[in-house]
Amino acid sequence: MGRRERKKAATRQALADAALRLFLEHGYDQVSIKDVAEAADVSTTTLFKHFPSKEALVFDLDADQEAALVAAVRDRAPGTSVPEALREHVLRSRLFAPEYSEEIATFRELIRGTPALTDYHRRMWMRHERALAEAVATELGAPADDPACAALAHFALEARTLSSTSPDPRRAVHAAFDLLERGWNAVHPQG
Repeated sequence: MGRRERKKAATRQALADAALRLFLEHGYDQVSIKDVAEAADVSTTTLFKHFPSKEALVFDLDADQEAALVAAVRDRAPGTSVPEALREHVLRSRLFAPEYSEEIATFRELIRGTPALTDYHRRMWMRHERALAEAVATELGAPADDPACAALAHFALEARTLSSTSPDPRRAVHAAFDLLERGWNAVHPQG
């Protein structure tokens, strides 16, 4: 990465860090874009060059998450099914790392306590559905608009969402991916 790219990345990170700190300290609705820009020592124009909206400041790793989902499918080990690769990807995320449990809990509390962030998070996460469905279709040699690939992508992304509201997130992820991997009859043979 060149000097200019490093500066841009540093500015972006400073904005995201300042925003999260201010949102956690004062509440999302009490902090303005101007407050965030001032805390990061940049103009509001510079802030909007890096983030299209106030909500986007909270989810600064959006593009990285999408790339990681696609890579989980594309770079899976030989013999590993797509659902298994996605299960492993979800379970390796920071959401399940004990050293981040307090940080994740605080972050989730901010999201759940702010309707605008809850809505944005859901829309953002589900935007990855198309890219993931296309990656699955490519890997399987299916048409780009294959409904089974789209369904798998949709439900794989929902598994993570489901885990965030479950008292046992790991169990929720396993249950969702068991269903995706083996089908309803394998999970619930009685009906």
